[in-house]
Amino acid sequence: MLKRLTVCIFLLAFCSAVGLAADSDDQNACQGNPNQWRQIYNGKDLKGWKHVGPGYMTVEKDGLIHTHGGMGLLYWTGGKIGNCILHTVWRMRDENDNSGIFIRIPIAPTEPWMPVNYGYEVQIDNHPERSKPPENEYHQTGMLYSLTKPLVPHAWKPGPEWNTMDITLDGPRTIVVLNGKKVVDFKPGDPVPAKKFDFEPERGPRPNFGYIGLQNHSDNDVVFFKEVAIKPLK
Repeated sequence: MLKRLTVCIFLLAFCSAVGLAADSDDQNACQGNPNQWRQIYNGKDLKGWKHVGPGYMTVEKDGLIHTHGGMGLLYWTGGKIGNCILHTVWRMRDENDNSGIFIRIPIAPTEPWMPVNYGYEVQIDNHPERSKPPENEYHQTGMLYSLTKPLVPHAWKPGPEWNTMDITLDGPRTIVVLNGKKVVDFKPGDPVPAKKFDFEPERGPRPNFGYIGLQNHSDNDVVFFKEVAIKPLK
């Protein structure tokens, strides 16, 4: 725990020193035709991705990314993205499972807790009230974990139905559209609740450009990812 705290304090100082929005579109890995999705998961293997932390990910014969154990993170090594839309298609194995899609991670992660504290987790968990300890609507699917509450309640679909999530990174603004419904529209300075649990992220700004990743949460939580794609904003 002390080592984790030391790492987080160092990263906070580092991000403050260099400036969270210091990157530019010239360094943006989200390039190409704004009218065409670029698939960054090839549907065959995890080339271009790297896993950190406990657990692991595999690609099944049907081309789905399968989470195992955790808590760990599979991140895309292609670079930081911003001014971009991130498109994902995923489903839970069971009626409800836990995972997450990470955005705005300031530096390439070497362990899973830095992204928790200094990026945003777009949560995958339809029933946070069943967690131990119980969590509220700020912790359900589509939310910036513990920071936002849903604009539209219960836009998620239970497992094993497929869900589509589009995450827009528009400068510092983050918009989440879940199954065609806008559930989050957040920008730094919007009110957020105080931290309630020690595993919730640190409050404060995130970078305009950052790494992205997929979370594997535990042996009891299995999620399958079918598509991960990006396209720049028009």
